Amino acid sequence: RNAASYCRRLLRARLELPHYQLISFLASNLNYDQSELATVDKLAERVAKQTHGNSSMSATLLTLAEIVSSERFEPVEVENTNSLEENSRRLTIITMHKAKGLDWDYVFIPFLHEDTLPGSPWVPTAAQFLGEFTLAEVARAQIRASLHEQPLPMAPGAWEQAGYLKTAEEFRLLYVAMTRAKRLLWISAAAQAPFRWNTFSGKGDNLQPKKPCPILPALERKFI
Repeated sequence: RNAASYCRRLLRARLELPHYQLISFLASNLNYDQSELATVDKLAERVAKQTHGNSSMSATLLTLAEIVSSERFEPVEVENTNSLEENSRRLTIITMHKAKGLDWDYVFIPFLHEDTLPGSPWVPTAAQFLGEFTLAEVARAQIRASLHEQPLPMAPGAWEQAGYLKTAEEFRLLYVAMTRAKRLLWISAAAQAPFRWNTFSGKGDNLQPKKPCPILPALERKFI
């Protein structure tokens, strides 16, 4: 029964998730510990980067085999959950994905900008000859419709559905992060910020106006 349940969840994930995210999905469902989950996340990130522009299953499997067999890939060592929660004087910097199941007295979530959360679906330049959509997301939307015995959407409609699903998932993730706080939640967005933080020089010469995540004005209207 458990095996059948795992298989059904895996088949559904295969239709709904990008290939590289299946690695994290399997680890989560197989109850990996925190160190193993962190290593799996690192592995999935590497696969995503190396299959950029060619995210087929065959490319994903080939890249995964190359990474796993490489001596350069090292597992991630993390402290256990109890040590994170029990040391009240420690500052923990952690991603939203890894914060699930943990909580702290004080939680700070900076840089909540619209272009990051929820962001928008991205179409690689190499795929734009077909239109402003990716075949993988369109196919997933059409397969989902078929499974639910709904009319198959055309490519523009399927791409729009993919955008809705991405936005919903991003806001679910933000909800997880916001509910980690027991006493204080501090969230913010900068009026100006670099296009990407990995290009930030520290001199303030590459800043541009930024819009806040839609959740911020909504919360402001509700509570201020």
